[in-house]
Amino acid sequence: MKYTLAFDVYGTLINTSGVFENLQVLIGEKAKPFMDSWRNKQLEYSFRRGLMRQYVDFSVCTKNALDFCCKSYQIKLTDNQKETLMNAYKVLPAFADVKEGLQILKKAGHHLYAFSNGSNKAIEQLLVNAQIRPLFDGIVSVEDIQTFKPDPQVYEYFNQKTHSTKSDSWLISSNPFDVLGALKHGMHSAWVQRSERSIFDPWEVKPTSTIQTIIELKEKLVASK
Repeated sequence: MKYTLAFDVYGTLINTSGVFENLQVLIGEKAKPFMDSWRNKQLEYSFRRGLMRQYVDFSVCTKNALDFCCKSYQIKLTDNQKETLMNAYKVLPAFADVKEGLQILKKAGHHLYAFSNGSNKAIEQLLVNAQIRPLFDGIVSVEDIQTFKPDPQVYEYFNQKTHSTKSDSWLISSNPFDVLGALKHGMHSAWVQRSERSIFDPWEVKPTSTIQTIIELKEKLVASK
């Protein structure tokens, strides 16, 4: 069976830790906790805006989160320094396993889509920069319906846009909230455990599969048939 695969982008295909070197230059030893807080606050702001039905481009959530962290860590960055960090978010690298894993899945005949809270333009730029854009059949962005994952509308929209069904589609993500959203919708899911320290939320449901790299996914799809 050939599946329609929805790949989350930030943190799953694209390594958001790519901003670490820029932060290290600017703020030194606080770079790691600052980076982690920035990412967590970015997601929190998207959740809150989704619940309030107050959609903005995901980059606005990223910028608001950066401003929050500067205040929280009492770090003064100039507008130019902040712009440098925001620009770094536009050219983040892919994880080392991603290109090979996608090539394997493409060769197997599956339909691959990038599926993200980011805008169409931002995701296009990221995938091109990471040299993996040709491996995708298309991009599905929440921008089109102006809400954020894990709003159920987002997963429904994915199936509509890709002419797929719940039973023949998989969500692949390193973000537990995303996996849970897809499971609630009725899709299959693969949680990419990018770190041994990563914990899946101890809710009443579990991912269809858990993998450490995208390369492992093909065999998981075969085993699920």
